[in-house]
Amino acid sequence: MLGIVPRLRATVMSQPLIKNNPRLANMIGSDAGPFTIHFWAPTFKWCITIANIADLSRPVDKVSTPQQVAVTATGLIWSRYSFVITPVNYTLFSVNVFMAGSGLAQLWRKWEAGQLFA
Repeated sequence: MLGIVPRLRATVMSQPLIKNNPRLANMIGSDAGPFTIHFWAPTFKWCITIANIADLSRPVDKVSTPQQVAVTATGLIWSRYSFVITPVNYTLFSVNVFMAGSGLAQLWRKWEAGQLFA
C-alpha cells in the first residue's frame, strides 16, 4: 500500500502498549478503527449533532424548519445505512440516532410554537 496511513498504523500497532493489550489492539486495528474513514466521518459528524443540541436553547423562531428536516432525514437514513455497510459501523449508528433525535426535538419545538409551517 502507498501512503503514510499504513506505515503509521503498523508503527502504532507495534507499540508495546498496543501489542500487549489485545482489546486495545482489536479496537485500533479494526476495520472501523481510527485508521479508516469509518471512524473519522462519524467522529466529525458529532460536531453537527452537538451544535444542533446546543441550538435547543435558541429561540424557536431562529430555528430553520428545512434545516431540521434535513438533519432528521440524514439521521434516519444513515442510521439504517450504518448496518448495511461493511464493516457494520456502530459509531455511525449512534451519531445518527442522536442527529435524528435532535432534529426531531427541534421540529417538535417548532410544532409546539405553531411555527412549523410558517
